[in-house]
Amino acid sequence: MEKTDISLHELYKSIVEEYLQTGSEHSLYTAQQFSRQLIKENMSPEDMVNLHVTVVQELIPNLPKEVLATNDLLVEVMVGYGLAYREHQSLRDRQKQLDSEVAVAAKMQQQLLPKGVPINQKLDIGLKSVAASVVSGDYYHFNNENDEHLGVAVADIIGKGIPAALSMSMIKYAMDSLPEQRLRPKALLENINRVVEQNISSDMFITMIYGSYDIQNHVFHYAGAGHEPGFYYQASSEEFTDLTTKGLVLGLTKKAKFQEYDQKIAVGDLIILLSDGVTECRTENGFLDRIEVTKLIKKYIHLSAQEIVENVYCDLEKIQNFQLKDDFTLIIIRRVV
Repeated sequence: MEKTDISLHELYKSIVEEYLQTGSEHSLYTAQQFSRQLIKENMSPEDMVNLHVTVVQELIPNLPKEVLATNDLLVEVMVGYGLAYREHQSLRDRQKQLDSEVAVAAKMQQQLLPKGVPINQKLDIGLKSVAASVVSGDYYHFNNENDEHLGVAVADIIGKGIPAALSMSMIKYAMDSLPEQRLRPKALLENINRVVEQNISSDMFITMIYGSYDIQNHVFHYAGAGHEPGFYYQASSEEFTDLTTKGLVLGLTKKAKFQEYDQKIAVGDLIILLSDGVTECRTENGFLDRIEVTKLIKKYIHLSAQEIVENVYCDLEKIQNFQLKDDFTLIIIRRVV
C-alpha cells in the first residue's frame, strides 16, 4: 500500500507541475485518466484533497497562510462529503439489489397466474387484474379440466414483494395438488388453510374466496376465508346481492372451519368476484362504497363480461387520477345459455 501511495503522489505531482507550466489540454486529459486510477485504488475524496494540498505545497512552498487555512477547511468539508457519498453509494447498491429481487418476484408471479380465461360455450368470462406496484398482492386461479365444472379463486395476500410471490406459489401448488376437492370449496379452503398456517409468518395474512361452478346444473358453490364478498346479479330483477361468506383469514389457526354456500344461476345472471382494491377504491373524497361499484357494473351490463371489467377498471382508474392505491382484480362470470 505504501508503494502505491508514493506512486500516486509522484504521478499527481507531475500532472500538476505540467499544468502549472503549460496549462495544456494534454495535462487536463492526463488528470482525467488519473481520476480512474483513484477509483481503482479506492481513494476517498478527503484523501484526494490531502494529496492535492500536499503536492501544491511542495510545488508552491510560499503560499499565503490564508490559502493554507482554506485548504484545511476544504479537507474537513471533504471528510463529511466522503462519508455521505459512501453512505449514498451503499444505499444505491442495496436499492439495485432490491429492485433486482423484486423484478425476479414479479416474473415468478406472472408465471404463476393463468395465461387467460377459460373458454366455455355456456359461460362468458371476463378478467381484469392490475397490480398497484411491481408485484401484486392479488392472486386469481381457474380450474377448468372439463366442461362440467369451473373452479375460480381470488386471493389477497396482505403483504407485497417477494413474500407475496412466494405465498402465491404456495397457494397454487396447494390447489393443484388437491384435485379431488376442487368441487368442494369448503374442504379445499380447509386444506389450503392448514398449508398456509404452517408456512407463513405471523405478520402475514391471506384472504381468499373459492367457488366451483356446476356448468351442467348452473349452481355456484362457494366458500370464503375473510375475503371481500362478491356479488350476484339477477338479470330478471336487475338487482345485486352480496355473495357473503363467513370464515377466518387463512393461516390464523390450523383448525379453522369454513361454510359453503350455493347460488342458483339463471340465463343472463352474473357471478362477480373481486379484491378489495375494487370495492375500497380510494379517492380525494374518501372510499367508494360497494353500491357505487355495482352501479358501474350495471352501467356496462349490456356489454360482454370482458368489456364490463375493462370499462369498470377504466372508470375507477380515472377516479383515482390514474394512480392505483391498491391491487385491482375483478372477475365476472355470466351464464349465456
